[in-house]
Order: sequence, then C-alpha cells, then structure tokens
Amino acid sequence: MTITPSFENLPADLAEIIERLPTLKHKKWIEQSLGTLLRIAGSEIDRLDWKILTASLQDLERGFQTFYSYRHVRKVTIFGSARLSADSPEYQIAAEFARCVTDLGFMLMTGGGGGIMQAGNEGAGAEKSFGLNIKLPFEQEANPFIMGDPKLIHFKYFFTRKLFLLRESDAIALFPGGFGTQDEAFECLTLCQTGRYGPVPLILIDRPGGEYWKDWDAYIDKHLVQRGLVSPEDRSVYTITDNLDVACEVITSFYRVYHSSRYVEEQFVIRLKSELKDEDVERLNENFSDILVKGQIEKTKAFPQEAGDDTFDLPRLALYFNQRDFGRLYQLIAAINQLNIPLSEAEHPELK
Repeated sequence: MTITPSFENLPADLAEIIERLPTLKHKKWIEQSLGTLLRIAGSEIDRLDWKILTASLQDLERGFQTFYSYRHVRKVTIFGSARLSADSPEYQIAAEFARCVTDLGFMLMTGGGGGIMQAGNEGAGAEKSFGLNIKLPFEQEANPFIMGDPKLIHFKYFFTRKLFLLRESDAIALFPGGFGTQDEAFECLTLCQTGRYGPVPLILIDRPGGEYWKDWDAYIDKHLVQRGLVSPEDRSVYTITDNLDVACEVITSFYRVYHSSRYVEEQFVIRLKSELKDEDVERLNENFSDILVKGQIEKTKAFPQEAGDDTFDLPRLALYFNQRDFGRLYQLIAAINQLNIPLSEAEHPELK
C-alpha cells in the first residue's frame, strides 16, 4: 500500500492499516498512535530525532511485553547506591528487605546494577525480581543475581527505564545513595506531591542507627517546610525507618483496605477491598472536608467509564479532590486503612 506524500488520504489509509491487524481490542489507541507516527513522517525532523523516537519505542516495547504477564502482582522498587559493597550494612539490610517483601508475595524491581540494586535481586532471587538495566560507561553491568533472566530488561534511555520503575511499582523503597538516588527520591516526591504518580507508599530505609535519611529529612524541614516551600503535610507522603518490620508494615497496611484510584472526569475515585460503613464515611467527611472543592466523600459503585476494568466489582469512594493537598490525600488513605474492616477481606495486599 502506498501512502501519498500529500497525506490527503491519511484517514482512509490508516483505517486500512488498522483493519489488517490481528487484534483490534484497543483500536482507538492504536489508531491514535499510528496517526501520530504518520504525521511525524509527513513533517521535517532530523535523522537523530527518528533514532530517538525509534529507540524509545523499542524500550517501551520491551517493557510492556515483559511486565504484561505480571500485571496483577504488586511490585516494590528499590533505589540506592550502586557503589556500596556487599559487606556494608546498607547492602545487608537492602537484601533482607527484598527477602521480606517477596516472602509476603510481592515482586521486586531494581535497576539491575550493583550495590543496593544487586542486594535487592540477591535477596529476592531472580524468580521473584526484575532488573531494569541501562548501559553506562562505568558501574552499570547487570548484577549476577539477575543476569540471564528473562525479566532483565536493557534500556537505552534513563527516562524510559525510570518510567517502568515507577509505572509498574506499587511501593518505593529508597536506601542511601549518591546523586542518582537523590534524584530518584526527589522525583518520586515531586510526582507524588503533584499527583502524577501514586498514591503509593514511599519508604526511606537506613541501616540500623543510621542518620542518612534523618539528616535529609532535617534539611527538608528546615529549608523547605519552615520556609513555606512545601506544605507540612507533604511529609506524610514518605516514612523514614531503620526497622524492616516497620518498612514491610508500611507497604502491607497501605493496601489493607485501599486498592487503587483514578480520576473519572472531575471526581477522584478510590477503589476499596471492602465497603465502608456509613458512619465511617461520615467520619472521613468530618476530618477531610478541607481537601474537597465541593460536595462530600460518597460511597459509589463503578462508573460507566470503568467498564471492563478488573476492579469493576470493587466498592468505591468518590470525591471532588482539590488536586493540590496530596499529603492530606495520603492521610485520608491511611485513615481508611485504619478502619475496623475484617482482615479476611484484605488478606492478599500483594495482589491487584
């Protein structure tokens, strides 16, 4: 089939291409994606632009294909220094944390390299972990505990790699590290604070008695909170601990009643594992009316826009969230998870 240089026949040509595909389950999005590529092809961009576009799409292809089979298992991402040795206390606690969360049924994701990343893959084992590696001039060969596993993905770009480390993750654990770890910590916080990622539990874990994250938190308090550059409630987004029992409890308790969330038009919809009592919803309204732009927090069933979603049968709460006070939103989720819901209703926090 020939596509004319004028692109006057683009809609018809695109429709013909789409009809030749083996599946049209997501026809709307396939059509938009192919349409974007064809419009770019009809514009003037450089050869380097095409190389970037092609490599990015190949990164995305590898990620989508690898994670699809594991989409119903919650995953925890570990960030931390690539330079810490296997005999360091930080390495040891990272490996033990990975063992703990995978024993609970979660899977683990790392950047696939050495240091804390290696500790994560070692503690979890290759069967229960992923490695999202990237080639660098130094310190980024895949570690031996994930090398050769089909769940080791080699990315060309940092941005596509980080996309999957966050997109596929249901919790983030940060261990001490350098510039890269600090970048990951602040990016996670920025995305959580602005609602572009999560809500998910974010845990900053130190070696027993360590002060790395305590000193970091003191900087946040002194230079950001006290100067009004961030809200005091923004610190509710993360938990600092040197206790693995606490770290694991933060993750499992986050998904005790809360399941997931999304926007449906102007409303923020919180999917729950168990329906709340009317008096519990009343109490939530009393304590969190400050984050509503109108109306109240209300119980609801799935919206028509959620048809076909795996969560369609779950009970929900709907609210007109102000899309600003995300620290308070995390406090709302914590309050929901602390309600007296029978544990039998939430015995598998690792599944989604």
